[in-house]
Amino acid sequence: MEIFQDKTAIVTGGASGIGKGLCEVLGRNGANVVVADLNDEDAKKVAAALQESGGRAEAVKLDVTVEEDVRALVEKTAADNGKLDYLFNNAGIGIGGEVQDMDLDHWTRIVDVNQWGVVYGTLAAYKVMVRQGSGHIVNTASGAGLVPSPLLTAYSMTKHAVVGLSTGLRAEGAELGVRVSVVCPGYIDTPIFDSSEYVNTSKETTMSVVPSSLKAMSAEDCARAALRGVARNRAIIPVQAPAYIMWWLNRLNPRIMDAQSQKIISKYRQVARQAAAKA
Repeated sequence: MEIFQDKTAIVTGGASGIGKGLCEVLGRNGANVVVADLNDEDAKKVAAALQESGGRAEAVKLDVTVEEDVRALVEKTAADNGKLDYLFNNAGIGIGGEVQDMDLDHWTRIVDVNQWGVVYGTLAAYKVMVRQGSGHIVNTASGAGLVPSPLLTAYSMTKHAVVGLSTGLRAEGAELGVRVSVVCPGYIDTPIFDSSEYVNTSKETTMSVVPSSLKAMSAEDCARAALRGVARNRAIIPVQAPAYIMWWLNRLNPRIMDAQSQKIISKYRQVARQAAAKA
C-alpha cells in the first residue's frame, strides 16, 4: 500500500489490539507513526519494535478523554512534520451486560472514551486538515455500530454515534480536501474482551451467545483489511464477512435482525440462569 509511504499518522489506542495492528502495518508500509495510548509502556514497545525493523515511530502517552491533550498532540504532530496525513481514532473500551443492571456511571465512562474521545480527535484533526487542504480521518466504530447489539447496548450506542459522525463529516469535508472513513470490525481477537467490564455477568456468559462456528480474525488481518479500505477511500469499511452480511441484512430487512437479537437475549438469559444456579 504505497499510499502510506512517507505519510504521518497518529493512531490512538495504538499499544494493543487493532490499534497495534494499524501501527505495525502502517510502519511496514513506510508511514511515520505516532503510537498514542494511555498505556505508555506498551506504546513504547510498539514504537521500539517498529524502529528496530527500520520504521519511523514514536510513542506518546494520551488520555483521549482529555480534549486539551488530544488537540495538543494533533497540532504538535502537524507542526513537527509539516502536516498530518492521517488520524486514526481507534481508542475504545467495552461494557457488556443488560441495560437493567447498569447505572449512569457505566454510560458516562463509555461515552467519555468511545464517543467524546473520537469527537475530540476528529475536531482537532479536521481543523488542521482543512487548513492543509488534505488529510484523512479514520474512526474505528464496530459491526455493533451498524446493527442491533443486545448485551452491548451502551457500546453499540457509542459506535452508532461514531458511524453517524463519520458519514456526516465525510460529506462536509469532501470539497475541502479532507477524507473521512469509518471502520466497522466484526469479531476480532483483541484484548478488549478481557479488559471490558461485565455488569452483573461474566465474559464467559456474555460470549456464550457467539456462534461456535464464528472464528475471531487476528488484529493484524483486521488492520490490513481496514487500511485497504482507507487506501480506496471507502466511507464505511466493514471488516470480516459476518459484519458485512449482518449490515446488509439489517438494511434489507431489519425484522430479521430484530428477531435474531431477541433470540440472542433469550439464549443469554438461559445461560445466565444456569450459571447462577451452579454458583
